[in-house]
Amino acid sequence: MESMRPKRALLSVYYKDKLEPLARQLHAFGVELISTGGTGKQLESWGLPWTAVEKLTGYPEVFGGRVKTLHPVIFGGLLQRRSNPQDLQDAQAHALAPIDLVVVELYPFAETVQQGATAQEIIEKIDIGGVSLIRAAAKNFSDVLVISSTQDADELAEHLKQNTGESSLAFRRSMAARAFQRTAAYDAQIEAWFATGQVLSHRLESQDWQSLRYGENPHQKAFWKGRAADWFEVLSGKPLSFNNLLDLEAGLDLLSDAGENSLMVLKHNVACGFSKAMDGVEAWKEALSGDPVSAFGGVIISGRKITKAMAQAMNEVFFELLAAPDFEQEALEVLKEKKNRILLQLTQQASFPAWKQKQLLGGELWQERDNGIPEDRLVTGRSLSQEETNDLALARLLVKHARSNAIVVVKNQKLIGTGSGHVSRVDAARFALQKAKEFGHELKGAVMASDAFFPFPDCVDLAAEVGISCIWQPGGSVRDQASIDAAEAHNISMVMGGIRHFRHG
Repeated sequence: MESMRPKRALLSVYYKDKLEPLARQLHAFGVELISTGGTGKQLESWGLPWTAVEKLTGYPEVFGGRVKTLHPVIFGGLLQRRSNPQDLQDAQAHALAPIDLVVVELYPFAETVQQGATAQEIIEKIDIGGVSLIRAAAKNFSDVLVISSTQDADELAEHLKQNTGESSLAFRRSMAARAFQRTAAYDAQIEAWFATGQVLSHRLESQDWQSLRYGENPHQKAFWKGRAADWFEVLSGKPLSFNNLLDLEAGLDLLSDAGENSLMVLKHNVACGFSKAMDGVEAWKEALSGDPVSAFGGVIISGRKITKAMAQAMNEVFFELLAAPDFEQEALEVLKEKKNRILLQLTQQASFPAWKQKQLLGGELWQERDNGIPEDRLVTGRSLSQEETNDLALARLLVKHARSNAIVVVKNQKLIGTGSGHVSRVDAARFALQKAKEFGHELKGAVMASDAFFPFPDCVDLAAEVGISCIWQPGGSVRDQASIDAAEAHNISMVMGGIRHFRHG
């Protein structure tokens, strides 16, 4: 049916603090409230009439509450199709009155694991009846409305208010999709715990499907399942594309490591310009100068507020997207002159999960985020100045966020050369140094970092030819000594960190 006015509602929630306004509204609309013991007592404390599930089923809660609602009277009420003659006949024959609305919240399984509970306590938080109620109601969304979390209580209340107590088919379908999403996420957490003893650190539920402008190429359709509001607010511009989101994540990932004063330009998920200059306009000029050719059509991520002066300088360059924590109003007026330019205000309400996931070969690949902390040690005789030490720390950070094989070159806290995604390390070094030369950067006294060890001293020799003074690499090759000897011969400081930073996409 298109519109449905609920007459009977089953309420059974773990967290009851958001339930009262909805329960009162349902009562005002004449809806009979059916409930389990804990929720029913709460309804009673609010002065609302309710019918106990056990009164309908004729059976009390048993096995310490493990069985409450698993009964044909309940599930027959949910699953009967109101337009199916046989279902109506069966319902009448067995006295199975319809239930039109389910408001259920699942036991907090993941939270219980994270609190360090015992195995038995955790097992008791595996919800059976709640999941069954949600799935039954969602399956029969044509006739039944399901609310699978009290987080949605206000949304339901507003919908009923706007529709004088009725629910639309479109609303019921959207709530059904959300319900299946939550039960799938719930089961994934349980599976993870049984397999590893841990639960997934990132949120799987309460994410929305969003259609994107296109995929990696315009002929490819693309969707994103996530919560944009946790990360950003769209201020203006055309709809986001698949590639925009890839660049945005890469930039925010780097920003989370680099700090709030950072300003970067990204192209194909890799920083081609980066600066931490104190003055905002100077930071932009330095980031742009790193590789002004690659910056064309790129993505800008700023850890600082965008001022009018910064906006005016940026406005001279074509770029796809700019994300920052805040904008001066006058800056927005300047930036919005280009109608398609995407402007995002970062909300800083979310953080990156501890694990990364990727689909491949029909399955899922999981790994921890690269949060390894290097233990730097100087392996050559030449000591580093404070400026070189600072630059080397930045180079090490930037190469961690480039694509393997990767080499980056930094001078005066500015990225001046990047070789990323090359099939050989020496090619990455040649490219990074050549880019720096091409854009007029002084390489003498610059520092270089590599995401992985040098199997041969060829990269050291290339660095020496242009005046690189310091090199960071993780070390770990059986031929480390050859690179160390080459660095000594060229009077280059070499620091080894002991941690590789491969990144393959």
